[in-house]
Amino acid sequence: MPLDCGATVVKYVLCLFNFALFWGGAAVLGIGIWLAADQTSFLTLIKFTQAENVQNLVQPAVITQSAYLLIAAGAFIFIVSFLGYCGAVKESRVLLGLYGAFVLVIVALEITAGSLAATYQQEAEKEIKSYMMTALKEHYNTQQEADALTTSWNLMQGQLSCCGVNNFTDFAGTPWMKNRTSGHLLPVSCCKLRGKLIDFQPEDQRCMTSPTDDNSYRMKGCYSRIIEYFHSHMEIVIGVGVGLGVTQILGIVFAFCLCQAIDNDFIK
Repeated sequence: MPLDCGATVVKYVLCLFNFALFWGGAAVLGIGIWLAADQTSFLTLIKFTQAENVQNLVQPAVITQSAYLLIAAGAFIFIVSFLGYCGAVKESRVLLGLYGAFVLVIVALEITAGSLAATYQQEAEKEIKSYMMTALKEHYNTQQEADALTTSWNLMQGQLSCCGVNNFTDFAGTPWMKNRTSGHLLPVSCCKLRGKLIDFQPEDQRCMTSPTDDNSYRMKGCYSRIIEYFHSHMEIVIGVGVGLGVTQILGIVFAFCLCQAIDNDFIK
C-alpha cells in the first residue's frame, strides 16, 4: 500500500537526516579504529603536514584514549542512524520502532539528568567539583607523561585562563607534582600565554617557578571560570539545547508516525 504525501515527506526527511548521521558516524568510527590500530601512520601524517604545534597534544596515551572515545561515539551514532535510515528506506516498522525507542530513551535520560541537576543544584555542583578534583589528583601529569585528561586540563586552563579546580594548590599530590621539573610550582598552562594556545609558551619564563598574579592565573580556579563561561554564553547554551531537543523529538514523532502510516498487514 503506497504511502500518502505526508508520510512520504516524513520518510525522505528521516532518510536524508539519518543518511548524513550514518556517514558521519562511520567516519568517526573509522578514524577511531585507525588511531587505535596504527598510531605510527597518524604521527607520520602530522610530521608531513608540519603541524609541529599539535605534537604537544599527541602523546601515545592521548591518542589511545581519544581513539576509544571516537570508537564508542562513532559506533553509537552509526547504529542508531542505521536503524533510522534502513527503517525509513525499507519502510520497516520493526527498525523504525527500535530507532524511535532509542531516541526516546536518550531524550528521557537528558530530561531526567536536567531535572535532577535543577532540583538538586547544590548537590550537583558539589559532585561536579568533587569529580574534577578527583580527576585532577589521580590523573594530571606532565606534558611528557600526558594522557587525554591531562591534555584536556591543559587546554581548559589555557582557554579559560584558570588554574586547578580552586587554585594552583590543587596540584599538590598529583602525578604532576612527582614528575615535574624541579622548582616548578604550577604547570605552564596556568601561566599567561603568548602566541597560539597549544604552543603553551608563557609570557614570563619565570611563571612556573615564581608565579604571581601578574604572570599567571594561579588563584583563579577552573570550576568558577566554567560557571562564568556558561553564564556568559547562556543564550548559545539554551539555543543548542533547544535545537537538539527539538531535533530529537521530531525524530521520535516522525519515526512513530511513519510506523503508523505503513500498512499494518506487513511487518518487514
